[in-house]
Amino acid sequence: MAQPFREMYYRSGDGLELYTRIYEPVSDDGPSVLCLHGLTRNSRDFEDLAPHLAMHHRVVVPDLRGRGHSAHDPNMQNYNAQVYLADALVLLDTLNAARVAVIGTSLGGMLAMMLAATCRERVAGIVLNDVGPEIDPAGMQRIKQYAGRLPAVRTWGEALEQTKTVYGAAWPGLDTVRWQTLVRRAYREDADGVPRVDIDPKIGELLRAAPETPFGLWPLWGALRDVPTLAIRGAHSDILSVETFARMKRENPQLEQLTVRNRGHVPLLDELECVAAIDNFLLTLNSTPPAA
Repeated sequence: MAQPFREMYYRSGDGLELYTRIYEPVSDDGPSVLCLHGLTRNSRDFEDLAPHLAMHHRVVVPDLRGRGHSAHDPNMQNYNAQVYLADALVLLDTLNAARVAVIGTSLGGMLAMMLAATCRERVAGIVLNDVGPEIDPAGMQRIKQYAGRLPAVRTWGEALEQTKTVYGAAWPGLDTVRWQTLVRRAYREDADGVPRVDIDPKIGELLRAAPETPFGLWPLWGALRDVPTLAIRGAHSDILSVETFARMKRENPQLEQLTVRNRGHVPLLDELECVAAIDNFLLTLNSTPPAA
């Protein structure tokens, strides 16, 4: 069966070759949708959601630099939010996507907030998947422990067990077939047919080298009150706390929220309640005029 997407490579402003998937719409009823994955993830995380959204939207799903099919950056200092945002804008300009809704998971959600704040006229609305203006230190420490430093595996079976070790608490109750699908999203075979984690390990090194300072985007959050926003939280998340989630609503009463039961960091976005909430949210954007 033919792939539901086409693949495209493009050049970043500093010359790096970057990759994206593009799902063309069955009927173009609303703004294009830009899907941005998490810190150690890649575009394959949207393999379930993107074809569904493409019934009514063009869906653009890039690999951030250093992940998936995008080139690794020889200068690891370029693995930062400002560079990722510049890459995203080059991609949108290349595709003539003047205005998009942004769905961002974890790091991708932080980028969605920043993009909406700096290029308001280009963002119709944002969906934040288990991320907000404040990161729970416990979850950050957990990610620092494994990002870019997982032991090498030799077989897909070992990769499966490793994936369960990392994500088992966040995704309880999944059957074997589902886990086998998820492991293929995080690993890719090398030239010898051995599965490798599909990320530049330097991304983890840079994360651990960062100073232990509190992370907060509350001033940015305050500037986003006029941006239609849906915030999704895993009920057992160790990144987006209950307190932060509640404060987000207090500071932005128009915020739409969804808590996903039986999920930690992050919801997979294939959950029925997630799909329904995202569909309804995007539907409201169809009639929302662009920002002045």
